[in-house]
Amino acid sequence: MNWDLHDKSLSDVHESIDPSAAKKPWKKIAAFLGPAYLVSVGYMDPGNWATDLAGGSQFGYRLIWVLLMSNLMALLLQSLASRLGIVQGRDLAQCNREVYPRWANLVLYILAEIAIAACDLAEVLGMAIGLNLLLGIPLLAGVLLTLLDTVLLLYLQRLGMRKLEAFIITLVAIIGGCFLLEIFFAKPNMAEVLKGFAPSIPNSAALYIAIGIIGATVMPHNLYLHSALVQTRKINRDNASIKKAIKLNTIDSTIALNMAFFVNTAILVLAAAVFYTSGNQSVASLKDAHRLLAPLLGNTWASHLFAIALIAAGQSSTVTGTLAGQIVMEGYLRLRINPLVRRLITRLLAIIPAVLVIWLMGEEEVDAMLVFSQVLLSMQLAFAVIPLIHFVSDKKRMGDFAIKPLTKVLAWIVAIIIVILNLKLVYETAASWIQDTNSDIVKGLVAAGELGIVVLLGVTIVYPLILRRREISIDIHKAIDMDSLRTTVSKPFQNVAVALDYSDKDLRVIQYAMQLGDKTTRYVLVHIVESAQARVMQDQASDYETIMDKEQLGKYVQFFKEQDYAAIGVLGFRNRIQEISRIVKENNCDLLVVGSHGHKTFKDIIFGETINTLRHQVNVPVFIAQ
Repeated sequence: MNWDLHDKSLSDVHESIDPSAAKKPWKKIAAFLGPAYLVSVGYMDPGNWATDLAGGSQFGYRLIWVLLMSNLMALLLQSLASRLGIVQGRDLAQCNREVYPRWANLVLYILAEIAIAACDLAEVLGMAIGLNLLLGIPLLAGVLLTLLDTVLLLYLQRLGMRKLEAFIITLVAIIGGCFLLEIFFAKPNMAEVLKGFAPSIPNSAALYIAIGIIGATVMPHNLYLHSALVQTRKINRDNASIKKAIKLNTIDSTIALNMAFFVNTAILVLAAAVFYTSGNQSVASLKDAHRLLAPLLGNTWASHLFAIALIAAGQSSTVTGTLAGQIVMEGYLRLRINPLVRRLITRLLAIIPAVLVIWLMGEEEVDAMLVFSQVLLSMQLAFAVIPLIHFVSDKKRMGDFAIKPLTKVLAWIVAIIIVILNLKLVYETAASWIQDTNSDIVKGLVAAGELGIVVLLGVTIVYPLILRRREISIDIHKAIDMDSLRTTVSKPFQNVAVALDYSDKDLRVIQYAMQLGDKTTRYVLVHIVESAQARVMQDQASDYETIMDKEQLGKYVQFFKEQDYAAIGVLGFRNRIQEISRIVKENNCDLLVVGSHGHKTFKDIIFGETINTLRHQVNVPVFIAQ
């Protein structure tokens, strides 16, 4: 096994921020603020815009109270997610993996990945539409351009969590600033806006839009995300420190989600002030809104600001969606893969259906795809909310920080509302699919899918209660044979592979390698020849670089022998990673010592992945000499 932190959520940034290191009190408090802003962008992503536009254009200001109720529901659920991460030190996916049976976890994982891909689909389309509206870039080209943000995200992750949070906060500020100016241009009737906070449902169409607003507001992947992000802060494990962390993260959530509430309200108010009052009550698409804003407000900047905000919303949401994908994969499967590969998989799952629909059916189907992405999100939501409430209610796991009875009642009421509304949405969508098809196979698959959702919903509700009743002690770690450990811990490594690149780092690599073995250890000195002739002819190559590499490797072998260490030299050719892995296996090495690359920024993305990939290619510990 490689030397990794397998059980830490987002292990590369776990507890990377230490609030206690700040000298001034306000800086210690500020160090806790940030995770909720990454979460908040999911509440203002392009998938929410269509329901806000439809609500404002058709019913004026009368559905503002629905946005407020949705925001309060989201605030409650996100505070529970942050509480779970702080108290238990595990994210929601990890907790699910501990409690639910393997088959259920596999289904929950697949649903979570589908939800993330659906959310990413909305973000891809939102950015593509924004680029089309602002710069005239065709939708298909805009969708393909969104692949470039994979490099941006990797670069931001290298800079650390605080830089990543600052980037997201900047985008959120851009979105908020754009809509603040839009409201200034629109000059809404503030008396009517205030009346919109009084609950009312004018008709059945308003009820349908209200359901859509609620369904599009609470995002399932945000619950996974928040429970992991709070663990980037290092806190003491005493009750006072945990209580303080919960309080500050609740404040963080309140501020961030209220900003999201402002953005969603601004979109609805803008639609009401511009479209509803002018008689354009059928505006529900992003393109229609952009097209009508400038002529109706008499200001060309109104349309530009709308497009800029849309691009910022799509870009900010795609960053957090990728982090959520990493969390669910590591939490459910305990599987870590190359960050670039992880990002590309997530992005391609969104781009491929978008490209196919735009290419085959035309750009007019984009809005239908946005709606479809929200339906997919709705299907997953209950399977994130219900386990979360179970976990934070469990006194055996949460101790003194289990939620109080009143909070528990409110949480279950929210869960019931979400489940009923989303099941209704899923049922109606499935019914329309069955009605529109003549294929018995399709009808059977849709019906089986609905039945499967009901069964899985029952398992998520009942299984934790049965487990709690049986008082089963759950341990995610496998039992370790301590007697076997005692007999092997004092044995030195038998065969140590030492990867050399003939740089100034070789000295440190050799020093560490010798310290990790003794006179009984055999050292396998490895160097990969990278000349053009060596790549083709391998060990038959006779070019100058290959000859010099052999001589240098011989000098290293001689040095080991002079120190009374057994050593052999092995040259590899072609692919560096595959060759090192092959040599390690063929020589039965039980340790690999390599030097760090020492690169930064974009070079780190290119060269740093060599070590990360190599660690997953060999089945022995890897020691990285700094």
